Amino acid sequence: MADNRTMAQMLQAPIEGYEDAIVVPTINANNFELKQTLINLVQSNQFTGKQDPHNHLRFFNKVTSTFRHPEVPNTSIKLLLFPFSLEGEARTWLDKEPPRSILTWDDLVSKFINQFFPPSKTTYLRNKITTFYQEPNETFNEAWERFKELLRQCPHHGFSELHQLDTFYNSLNTNDQDALDSAAGGNFLDKMPREGLAIIESKSKVRYSRSRPNDSRAITNAPSSTSSPSNNSFEIQQMAALLEDKMNIRMSRLEKAISEKQSTPATVKAVEEVCVTCGANHNFNNCPLTRNEFPVFHDNIHQFQQTAAVGNFV
Repeated sequence: MADNRTMAQMLQAPIEGYEDAIVVPTINANNFELKQTLINLVQSNQFTGKQDPHNHLRFFNKVTSTFRHPEVPNTSIKLLLFPFSLEGEARTWLDKEPPRSILTWDDLVSKFINQFFPPSKTTYLRNKITTFYQEPNETFNEAWERFKELLRQCPHHGFSELHQLDTFYNSLNTNDQDALDSAAGGNFLDKMPREGLAIIESKSKVRYSRSRPNDSRAITNAPSSTSSPSNNSFEIQQMAALLEDKMNIRMSRLEKAISEKQSTPATVKAVEEVCVTCGANHNFNNCPLTRNEFPVFHDNIHQFQQTAAVGNFV
């Protein structure tokens, strides 16, 4: 059949083939519409392709669960709203998907995760979980929070609760392992998994402000790195804390000494008179040498007093 279109018509862009990749099932409910407030809430935390896709799905599921319609499946609402939650690279990915290639919510989740969380990333995080160790200047609480963050970043890691607890326990320094054993009343690994998890969570609630372990085993396993400003800052904080402790000890000792000094009554020694003539324990006026028996000494002493008075005046 001959094509009777003009060349201008042939050069025009096609008007078909612009269907979306997501196919939303037909909704026959009466008076159904997506509220603008719900769309705005979804757009408040859009995924650009740089964030964690699992976190985005958690947020999206939480938002869409707040809106329900008795005649509309929740999965249909999710399929309608999901494009509004994407922007940038993520939006470009969805636009490049073949038209009508995503038929269900499970299809959308599977393609979304495989695109922004490829298998290579899964392997990388699984290796980090398996080879986890407590860093030299890391407290128990910090190590436990970092370990849980690795598990959260890879929710499909496949490790059982026993494997997780065993890996974390063996990654700790000797002091923290002993603390867990003491809290367990023996060997920590003799406890059931749920009991061990409760012990770890209880111990992690104790915040360490100054005492940080420095285990030689952790230093040996740790990768070599040059000193950084953060390390220097931490060393300065340690030195400041040590100096503060020493100052507090010395101040306590000083306050104790002052308190004891004040509580002890001071003894005042009586002033004793000493004769300037003979050195005996009496006033020089009562000295036998200056009385009438020895008038020569008396006159000399009298002259000495007058001379001293004139000198003091000058």
